[in-house]
Amino acid sequence: MSLSIQLPDNLEQQLSVYCQEHHLSINETIRLAVERLLTTNPPLSPYELGKDGFGADQSHEGDIAQHSKKLLKAR
Repeated sequence: MSLSIQLPDNLEQQLSVYCQEHHLSINETIRLAVERLLTTNPPLSPYELGKDGFGADQSHEGDIAQHSKKLLKAR
């Protein structure tokens, strides 16, 4: 199947740099990206994408918003 797409200049430049750095053709890179997009069943929610970073700073106790000034002074 032949397909033609138009990309903004900045995206086209990023794609070109990515392909050079990873030694891939533009066609192969776009095919891999589309496959990855379509095979994510179901697409991850924003929570699922960020859950590993939530609470990553465990240096506090309790509600950080309630005690932010106290925590900043302690540091």
